[in-house]
Amino acid sequence: MEYLYAAMILHSAEKDINEENVKSIIEAAGIDADDARIKALIAALEDVDIDEAMETTAMASAAPAAAPAAAEAAEEEE
Repeated sequence: MEYLYAAMILHSAEKDINEENVKSIIEAAGIDADDARIKALIAALEDVDIDEAMETTAMASAAPAAAPAAAEAAEEEE
């Protein structure tokens, strides 16, 4: 999970998400960087639009939170 967080930090800082930058963040956090995991992350993110993925995730997590409130409002109307 820390590798994904490193990529998100780089994205938020508008820095290149590459092996060197991810490794720097991981090591700065005091974690031994696994080069194979970093390479796999970079390869997996190659064609991903991170802004779109974060927006989609935010909408998906907001929908279940809104459902109980909608159900409660419907009960109050009855």
